[in-house]
Amino acid sequence: MIPDRRRRARKRFEEEPDSHERWMVSYADFITLLFAFFVVMYALSSVNEGKYKILSGSLVSAFGRAQPAPVITGEDQVVPGIRHGAQQKTRNAETLRREKEQMTAIARDILTVLSPLVDQGKVRVTQTIRGVNVEINASVLFAPGDARLAGETIGALRAVAAVLKTDDHAIQVEGHTDSQPISNAQFPSNWELSAVRASSVVRLFIDSGVAEKRLTAVGHGPTRPVGSNDTADGRLRNRRVSVMILSNLPEEVTELPVM
Repeated sequence: MIPDRRRRARKRFEEEPDSHERWMVSYADFITLLFAFFVVMYALSSVNEGKYKILSGSLVSAFGRAQPAPVITGEDQVVPGIRHGAQQKTRNAETLRREKEQMTAIARDILTVLSPLVDQGKVRVTQTIRGVNVEINASVLFAPGDARLAGETIGALRAVAAVLKTDDHAIQVEGHTDSQPISNAQFPSNWELSAVRASSVVRLFIDSGVAEKRLTAVGHGPTRPVGSNDTADGRLRNRRVSVMILSNLPEEVTELPVM
């Protein structure tokens, strides 16, 4: 009796079909891992874009791309691994350095050709981010109330023109007066006097070979004093012509938002 029971139990065990649903265990594991992966990626991209990029780069390297894509610079050079922003800053710094050196060389050449007037305190040469400014006392260039260049100063201005004519910087000539009113048949106010004096210098520069398109004449009248108009010395300083050699560096433009 007992052996028969054992035979029947063994027969039932041998006849039970194999399970065909074991693949669901692996599939469930795969779905779980995939879900966890996307959760991590979403969390990183939402919290910090920089961390997301770092993770993406690590994944790319892990899957066989060892070198980052090269960056093409403005000079068509391939520089692997260097960001374009850093390249741009380097180029801007180099451009700024070269422009500053060029403007300094122009200032030194003008100081050399005008050294006698500089020593007498009648010419002042300065350099700023805007460019090189050559400030010439009007008493050196013109008779009082007149806009015709004096003969003895024409040679000095032609020497300045010789320095500038081989250059490409824009030049703005500015006329300035003191606050003492003027009214005659030729100049009804200091505005006309300052503008015509600037134009006289521009005309001489053109005649000396400086390209006309580089030149601008501006009259400021008495509106931009550098000394006090209450003293004779201050008024003497205010009567002047400024030759501004403008820097070629582009200005930074900021677009204002619409209110």
